[in-house]
Amino acid sequence: MASISGNKQSFQTNATQNNYLVPFILVTSLFFLWGFAISMLDVLNKHFQETLNLTISQSTWVQVVTYGAYFLIALPAGIFMRKWGYKKGILAGLLLYSGGAFLVYPATEAQSWTFFLVSLFILACGLAFLETAANPYATVLGPQESSDRRLNLAQSFNGLGVIIGPLVGRMLVFSEHTQSVEEGFKSVQLPYLIVGVIILVIALLFLRTPMPEIQEASTHEEDRGKDNASFGESLSALFKHKHFALGAFAQFLNVGVQGCVWGLFINFVMEAISVSKLDAASLLSVGMLVFMIGRFVGTFLMRFVKPNVLLGLYSTGIVLALLVASQVKGQPAVYALMAFFFFQSITFPTIFSLGVKDLGKYTKLGSSFIIMGIVGGAAFPPIMGAIADSTSMATSMLLPVAMFAYIAWYGFSGSKISK
Repeated sequence: MASISGNKQSFQTNATQNNYLVPFILVTSLFFLWGFAISMLDVLNKHFQETLNLTISQSTWVQVVTYGAYFLIALPAGIFMRKWGYKKGILAGLLLYSGGAFLVYPATEAQSWTFFLVSLFILACGLAFLETAANPYATVLGPQESSDRRLNLAQSFNGLGVIIGPLVGRMLVFSEHTQSVEEGFKSVQLPYLIVGVIILVIALLFLRTPMPEIQEASTHEEDRGKDNASFGESLSALFKHKHFALGAFAQFLNVGVQGCVWGLFINFVMEAISVSKLDAASLLSVGMLVFMIGRFVGTFLMRFVKPNVLLGLYSTGIVLALLVASQVKGQPAVYALMAFFFFQSITFPTIFSLGVKDLGKYTKLGSSFIIMGIVGGAAFPPIMGAIADSTSMATSMLLPVAMFAYIAWYGFSGSKISK
């Protein structure tokens, strides 16, 4: 039995490191898939504001049901994988993702906003399974000391997915003319039918590919000999890791800001520089390109800068960028949001890897709780939308400023592992 050992954590597997390449490539494809799914929400947000005459806060229900699914499903997904392993967890996630995508068709045929939200919820349950599995899996498919860089590299392909999502929305969902309710619903059918088929093909590839099952070994003396501990005892032991608990809250805030800024970007740009929704969607894709570039740059910089320090520096950059966006008008405000995309690029994977580091056999459970923090994407967009409805998009940008101030502190100080 081969083993991989870091300074404080070891992982045992029946496969050697040479068998990690194909599994890592397949796992990396998952990051692309949910990047596409999440960025499509930003198009749907503006799309249904117009076709269904929804307010900004009402349209953010696409974020509420999607990110809310993470909160409800991430922990059951972790328990599922604790019993059945990463591969079966990934397969379950792909089937839910595909099923939700296919359900969009009958939902839009029925012209039911509620049914459509239900289909997005089921799709997002699949995303929750995939993220709960793929994030920790990417960190352990290789040496512990390079886990931060490896996860950021895999997550860089998430950036490619978030670029393509708005472009697909611009081409297939948005229209130059005012759409009827029927046209508005039908315009989202084709993208999700294509996605459903692609996901099924990828599920088949996973089914036929041998995947090494990683067993996390405990790294703390007090954790050893507790393999048969109850769920309550495991939770108690898990939350003794201070860096994990603080990291779960940091992820809650991080995804909350992401849901706010990404979801309302088109509204912000249309208000700031008076462009059409088609042009605003194109600018969103530019922002996502900047996001992907930021991921690759951040991954490179982690060769020279400690991940927690880089997180603190990038988060400070976000605070400054959002302050500028909230205080200036016109093109400079849009440029400030582009800077936000660059700096926000590394925050999710870096918070995740810092939070689960040195958790030993509690890695899967800890992963579930950090993924549950994605519910921030459901909690904060309606609040920001309500602020925007009553004041302006620029004023609403002040909300995420305070949230990223905490994340900067977590990077510089709160992420340090207690001895």
